[in-house]
Amino acid sequence: MKYFKQLICFAIGMLMSFPAIADDKEVPQLDISHVVLEHIKDSYEWHVTDIGEKSVVIHLPVIVHSSTGWHIFSSSQFEHHADANGYRQGPYGLVIPTTGDNAGKIVELLPGSGEEKRPFDISITKTVATMFISVFVLLLCILIPARWYRHHKASDKAPGGFTGFIEMLVMYVVDEIIKPGVGKGYERYCPYLLTCFFFIFTCNIMGLIPFPPGGGNITGNIAVTFFLALCTFVIVQFSGNKHYWKDIFWPDVPLALKAFPLIPAIEFVGIFTKPFALMIRLFANIMAGHAIAISLVCIIFLVASKSIGVFLGMSAVSVIMSVFMSTLEVLVCFIQAMVFTMLSAIFIGLARTEPEHE
Repeated sequence: MKYFKQLICFAIGMLMSFPAIADDKEVPQLDISHVVLEHIKDSYEWHVTDIGEKSVVIHLPVIVHSSTGWHIFSSSQFEHHADANGYRQGPYGLVIPTTGDNAGKIVELLPGSGEEKRPFDISITKTVATMFISVFVLLLCILIPARWYRHHKASDKAPGGFTGFIEMLVMYVVDEIIKPGVGKGYERYCPYLLTCFFFIFTCNIMGLIPFPPGGGNITGNIAVTFFLALCTFVIVQFSGNKHYWKDIFWPDVPLALKAFPLIPAIEFVGIFTKPFALMIRLFANIMAGHAIAISLVCIIFLVASKSIGVFLGMSAVSVIMSVFMSTLEVLVCFIQAMVFTMLSAIFIGLARTEPEHE
């Protein structure tokens, strides 16, 4: 949200500088790569808006364990601007570098050497805060229909409105994704797979809202997709039957390939490549969607120093493509939630497949 507003303010400034553009005078430049990267990555504060020269920021709790023990304080205690060494100074010897490998992360400067050391960090960052909000929204979306069902019988008329919409989604996911993917005994996996679908879908939709409580890049954070993929990995392994493990360590191939365990080695690696693909697919698609959306807006500023005709023409193209991309992102939110759930269901189903008897 912060950077979209910066872009809007910058655009207004550009519109007021048409004479300068026409006369090929120097115009302000925007660090586009910085804007895109800052929009994607996490932060310890939540920028809301700018009022004149003052920024309205929601400062989030910092919870770290450094060499001096546990520390809990507000991110407002970090300086807004970096010092000459590129550090935003904070309390307890903690700083936030603005450059280097630890840029944007809390580090501890070791006395004497000045070496950067990452403390144990469980702070409530922007991604974590938006995830909590998304979970709260998800609970409302599920508990409201659940309350309707508690006060109605199965023979009553089907619900309409919001409850009917949620029921339609649940039945679609169960009948078209979970049941065909898992197969017999799919009912025991419905709670997990439905949770995956609605959690990812809710987080994706909340990420499209360009102002609090939305705007967080939750599923575009690889730590989140890693945990979701890890959950699927654990369930798949514990759901595997004897046939599943036999196909990995003693597959039906010529004995020579078993003696020289090429095929078992490939099958064993496949255990890990499946959840890895789940993790990367969701992370890359959501992150790329955010990056493309902001990059399309930045087209305006790439041609800012050109003629007025080029500037207006490319600005119109940028706006049209941005609206199209934002609309497409709504569809992508649903598709990515569906794909993750579908592949998880298929992996679970493959682990439970019984051998065919001729």
